[in-house]
Amino acid sequence: MASAKKSAKNSGANDSGSAARKARIEEMRRAERSRERRNRVLTIGVSVVIVAGLVVGATVLVRSQSDDDSSTAASDSKGAGKFVTGADGVKTWDKKLTQNHVTKTVDYPMEPPVGGDHNQVWMNCNGDVYTKAINNMNAVHSLEHGAVWVTYNSKASKTDIDALAAKVKKTPYTLMSPDDKQADPIMLSAWGKQRTVTSATDPNVEKFFQEFVQGDQTPEPGAACTNGLSQ
Repeated sequence: MASAKKSAKNSGANDSGSAARKARIEEMRRAERSRERRNRVLTIGVSVVIVAGLVVGATVLVRSQSDDDSSTAASDSKGAGKFVTGADGVKTWDKKLTQNHVTKTVDYPMEPPVGGDHNQVWMNCNGDVYTKAINNMNAVHSLEHGAVWVTYNSKASKTDIDALAAKVKKTPYTLMSPDDKQADPIMLSAWGKQRTVTSATDPNVEKFFQEFVQGDQTPEPGAACTNGLSQ
């Protein structure tokens, strides 16, 4: 009888120990599964970061190459093309003008230029009158925004300069500056368009303004003429 009781006691202890072992094993398995899940998440996360890094790196490389290409595109603005004069006296550039933003100096095929590659910053053209020559590359960006650019050289009279300045000051999307490199005393330019006028009272001044200030030739109508570059 005593032996039977001892055997039953041992059996109960074994059952209890077995249950405890099973519980510990199951806990270890749960812990292992949890570690495996964490490792998978970490692996996926690292993979995503690596892929994202590769994508960003490739994008930066492409953009860098694009910027380099854009910067070297400045020499292309000296390509084929010529002015064709219409019956109204307005000259139109007969080739499509490029619009790349570049950092190198652009050698334009006309003076003043009427379009082509240009600086990423425009000259303020909200009726701005500049008393010193401005950078062509910034002025061309203003033309891209639909501005008319009035220029004059040393042969223009003070009377005409003052009268044109007064007109520009009251006309949004216009700018004015001296240009001693141009052939004629007074010239008007818009994107792809240009003409010479005889004086500030020449009726063609008003006609040019009416047609080309934010005219149909504008590549980027409505773009800003403020918050740009100013002397």
